[in-house]
Amino acid sequence: MLHRGEGNVYKRMQESQETHISNHLDEIVAAVSITPRKKLQNQLLQRALFQPPREKLRLSEEKAKSYASSHEYKKALHELVHCMALTRICYGDAHWKLAEAHVNLAKGYLQLKGMSLQAKQHAEKAKEILTSSIVPPYNDNTDVFKCSVELFHTLGQALLSLQKFKEASKNLTKAEILSKEMLQCGKIIKEEWMEIQARIKLSFAQVYQGQKKSKEALPHYQEALEYTEISRGEKSLECVPILRELAAAEQALGFHDASINNLLQAHLIVLRGSPSREEAATSAHSIACAAVASGRPEHHDVAEQYFQDSMANLKDAEGMEKAKFLSIQDDYCHFLQVTGQDERATSILRESLEAKVAVFGDFSPEVAETYRLLGVADLAQGNQTGAQKKLKKCLQIQTLLYGPQDKRTLATQQTMDILSKAPEVPARPRPSPGAKAAFCAGGRPHSVPGRARPSAAD
Repeated sequence: MLHRGEGNVYKRMQESQETHISNHLDEIVAAVSITPRKKLQNQLLQRALFQPPREKLRLSEEKAKSYASSHEYKKALHELVHCMALTRICYGDAHWKLAEAHVNLAKGYLQLKGMSLQAKQHAEKAKEILTSSIVPPYNDNTDVFKCSVELFHTLGQALLSLQKFKEASKNLTKAEILSKEMLQCGKIIKEEWMEIQARIKLSFAQVYQGQKKSKEALPHYQEALEYTEISRGEKSLECVPILRELAAAEQALGFHDASINNLLQAHLIVLRGSPSREEAATSAHSIACAAVASGRPEHHDVAEQYFQDSMANLKDAEGMEKAKFLSIQDDYCHFLQVTGQDERATSILRESLEAKVAVFGDFSPEVAETYRLLGVADLAQGNQTGAQKKLKKCLQIQTLLYGPQDKRTLATQQTMDILSKAPEVPARPRPSPGAKAAFCAGGRPHSVPGRARPSAAD
């Protein structure tokens, strides 16, 4: 029989043990009762840590394709670098799969401006790997030959971007010959061959166009378009860049009707694809510019229509889209000037000045050019005082931007010198044909939008 004191001690020990067990159970419940989101994150982290390299490679390749399709080229490039590292882990340094990874990385670099040299280096590394890997059992592997075609085509594109036209052409020829041999040997089906041909023919066209040989480029553009329409469909978005480049070659050769028709076809395809406002505006703008370039009165209605469509898409835009709107508006003013609508052009330019200051900044090429054009318009109407004020502002901005010895600055200074020596003439109600020529003489400048304090035209 326990004494009273011993019983109390036992009771306290039992209570303490129960409390300890209860606390331990609380800890276990807390550990397993993680919120679903946190639990999922932990599972994903564990899965990522213990994934086999080949599974990681597969996922990284999928990510790269996804980023590229949504035009997120920097993110795609990051994934392609991962792919190359994982491919080396999975297959070693001398496997054709590593050559393929280098080719894909080269393609990724070609999507980014100014990265052509890196693309060339990776394509050449791929060539080095393939040269050593095309031995049994790979010499009859269709994938190796497909990789070789992609290698020569990508290297050709990289050399084209570097303006090494002769070397580019040699590599494109190798790609073309190899793809034809694969078709003849039954290693690829005709539909796949036509897709390859479309890309190779387009690159050949770009080689010639890059050398200003539009006549030689034209049949290659036409073949590229034909193969793309067969393999992808006549209303495929892949046709749009080819149609635009074909139109540029046709315009250079003076085939203006064909050029405008191809741009109209491209525009209809773009509109079917639910484009953004800027995409729709850019497409319409290209048609308007082609119609103006023809110099034919019968194309004036087309130019007017598509300038209006283009500006309507961006009328209430902000930021970069606003800059695009103002750029298109300047081209429209040039068109108005060409067609004798000087007063309307001058009115639009004057109204645009405040917006240009807000978007591009007080000291920007766009603002300088607008002051120049307004000064020329004042001069054409005999308003020498107004012309001097605007040209003086133009000269100040040009001196800051380009320096006092730049040809643009010197041209404005020369006009100012002539004005200062000329006697004041009575103002004329309408501008003369000479003013039109002066208005169109200067090309429209470009700059990156920046912050500035708005100011109205004088």
